[in-house]
Amino acid sequence: MSNPATTLARGSEASQPQIEEFRDLINGEQLRSVAKPFDNINPADTSDIVGRFQASTAAEAKLAVSAAAAAFERWKKTSVSARAAILNRAADRLDAQADQIAREMTREMGKALNLAKDEVLRSAQTLRFYAVEGQSLVGEVFPNDDPDMTVYTLREPLGVVSVITPWNFPISIPARKIAPALITGNTVIFKPSSDAPLSGYRLAEALVAAGLPKGVLNFITGMAGEVGPAITTAPEIRAISFTGSTTAGEQICRAVSFTTRTQMELGGKNPLIVMDDADLEKAVDLTVKGGFSLAGQACTGTSRVLVMKRVRAEFTERLVAKVRALKIGNGLTPGMDLGPLATARQLDSVLRYIAIGKQEATLLCGGERLTGAGYDGGYYVAPAIFADVTQQMTIAREEIFGPVIAIIEVESYADAIAKANDTEYGLSAAIVTRNPRVMHDFANDIQSGTVKINRTTTGNLINAPFGGLKRSSTSTFRESGRVGLEFYTQIKTVYRGC
Repeated sequence: MSNPATTLARGSEASQPQIEEFRDLINGEQLRSVAKPFDNINPADTSDIVGRFQASTAAEAKLAVSAAAAAFERWKKTSVSARAAILNRAADRLDAQADQIAREMTREMGKALNLAKDEVLRSAQTLRFYAVEGQSLVGEVFPNDDPDMTVYTLREPLGVVSVITPWNFPISIPARKIAPALITGNTVIFKPSSDAPLSGYRLAEALVAAGLPKGVLNFITGMAGEVGPAITTAPEIRAISFTGSTTAGEQICRAVSFTTRTQMELGGKNPLIVMDDADLEKAVDLTVKGGFSLAGQACTGTSRVLVMKRVRAEFTERLVAKVRALKIGNGLTPGMDLGPLATARQLDSVLRYIAIGKQEATLLCGGERLTGAGYDGGYYVAPAIFADVTQQMTIAREEIFGPVIAIIEVESYADAIAKANDTEYGLSAAIVTRNPRVMHDFANDIQSGTVKINRTTTGNLINAPFGGLKRSSTSTFRESGRVGLEFYTQIKTVYRGC
């Protein structure tokens, strides 16, 4: 992808920093929308405009669909080794530009710079993983009674697929969707979140620079209400991989044809159980890392901590002390533990839930919007801990997606499991214990697609399946790992006689 070659003066003063305008990539061409572009704002300093992006229209989205459809047959017939080489070259480019991309990511969505760089490098690993795994994806040969016949299966690409991704992991989530789609021979329409489009742009840029033919990957930005129907309900769309809110995912599923394959990774209300034999210091550390990394804006983030009655007081005291010591600030500043919330909408939503929590439960610390030097220009909230939370409370049931943790007292392992499972979600769950029997039982008893034992609820390997149960996922196809390839392929059975 070539340089956008468009810079716009910020304001009317020539001395002001230049704002770079990034265009859609459709059929290998940089296209400007007919609509007015939108600004990508730094949530740590809202006076900083990271870039300007296209508020694409439905007509432009349809162009992307047509381009992907036209490119499919050629890409399908491209050798898998040639596809793999492109993924590897793109990975090399991400590695080489990791510092730059990480800094841009921190500016556009707020996470700490070290976490942003880890995400870029992880995304490069994801591309390399699928470059290898995609070359060993094979069908099966079936025994039969006819010596003059061979029966076997072929795995073929679906066709045009839409990839729609959120802002919280703006390059790693797209990488784990786009890489398996491309290596298996599909063409892609990629729509990143409008709240963090630059990281996705850099991924698309790396893939195009690595040699993707025109139309194989089409990058488009804009509001979901405008471009969404065109890239989800068009008859050319064979599959949709979406990560976002449960409400949005369910709307997509209701709108598309039954012939359109869907992969939905949605919300969570993830529990961490602290048993009475737990290492409490470790339990506190896992709670803080799982609940407040990325300012609580992770779908697998810890939001409920179910603590055995015997250790609740000591655990709570240690947790509050650790949370009060956390450093909050701009992710570009070394040593910060929490950055800002990603958008003004996130800020308003989190503060609304905290206000509800104050009416329902006991606020032990945090919960206020931070103001003053270093905070006035950003969307900062002090991490909140609520105690005396019961199952019926709003803050115990609804996904807050912010730095808010609810402590729920439990009487026994059975009580903890019952309360942990008493939710419409089932994305990730964890337990802290020294008891091997409890570890074994937890893995079987918890209703969750991802199960962690003495680990945070957050994080997953690139070579292991990822997905949820209940309303956290469509559950039919997992992301990540080798099984991530299956979503993008269909099986054809061949009977060949002499």
